[in-house]
Amino acid sequence: MGSKIEQAEPLLSVQDLVVTYYTRAGEVRAVDHVDLDIVKGEVLGLVGESGCGKSTLGMAFLRLVRTPGQITNGRILFHGRDLLELSEREVQALRGAHISMIFQDPMTSLDPLQRIDDHFVESIRAHDKTVSRKEAVERAAELFDLLGIARDRLHDYPHQLSGGMRQRVMIGLALALNAELIIADEPTTSLDVLVEAQFLDLLKDLKKRYDMTLVLITHNIGIVAELADRVAVMYAGKLVELADVIPLFGEPLHPYTEALLSSVPNIRLDTELKIMEGQPPDLLVPPTGCRFHPRCPYAMDICREKDPPLVELEGGRKVACWLFEKEGTPHRSAEVSYA
Repeated sequence: MGSKIEQAEPLLSVQDLVVTYYTRAGEVRAVDHVDLDIVKGEVLGLVGESGCGKSTLGMAFLRLVRTPGQITNGRILFHGRDLLELSEREVQALRGAHISMIFQDPMTSLDPLQRIDDHFVESIRAHDKTVSRKEAVERAAELFDLLGIARDRLHDYPHQLSGGMRQRVMIGLALALNAELIIADEPTTSLDVLVEAQFLDLLKDLKKRYDMTLVLITHNIGIVAELADRVAVMYAGKLVELADVIPLFGEPLHPYTEALLSSVPNIRLDTELKIMEGQPPDLLVPPTGCRFHPRCPYAMDICREKDPPLVELEGGRKVACWLFEKEGTPHRSAEVSYA
């Protein structure tokens, strides 16, 4: 029997999604037949090494994949409507108002020639012309109170704000229209550890206050442990494991998840830091079978020949690995440590 989150009706459902980049060197499948449900009110951590396809997947949710990238297969259902069948105008109406995104670097998302209040006014009035400029600024000021920013900073330009303030402004823009789903793509990359801690506390508070549905795209495992309800692990464009956060951290099932967690320093555990050997594969010429098998200490003959399906195990966990039969019984031949 799965968790309450697994059993709830999905807010957004990704089905057999493929995103392909057409380059001069050849085709690259950055997202390769991914199935994923996101449930209202949850924080889903989307993790993996750089280049695994997690940011491309997040961009696909908003149909923001740019040339030479293209969504070449699948469905993205939001409240049951397939976003891939909507016109560009219909999708624009959804962006911001219903699905919003916090990008890695707010300086590239905020117009350097516009003051912060102009950003809020433009965003709010683009979706509701009946809101006056004064009302939009007042709504922004109320959000600034909530975000812990002095109201007079609304009249500043982006370059006059610190990195932490700019990131909070991006959250404010996402909340200004009461978006149902917020996608945060590496939101703490440019922040120092103290500001990052404050930012995470803010997200926790906002989640409780607004019952936010958040997709947290990151390579920072610590952030996921702090905030996420569930974790989706990606490797080389594929979803390899999906589980509630506590079971996943307590007992990772996929060898890649195990290696990923073993390579992260943990001051609370008296364990030796381990190294994951090898490099992610070249997606122009991906390996046959399981894409992790060249780096996997448990690899078997079938791993080199056939790509494992993502199967559901007892408790609602999902894993794509030949080490697990459909009943969920592990049959690892030996305990192997990453050294």
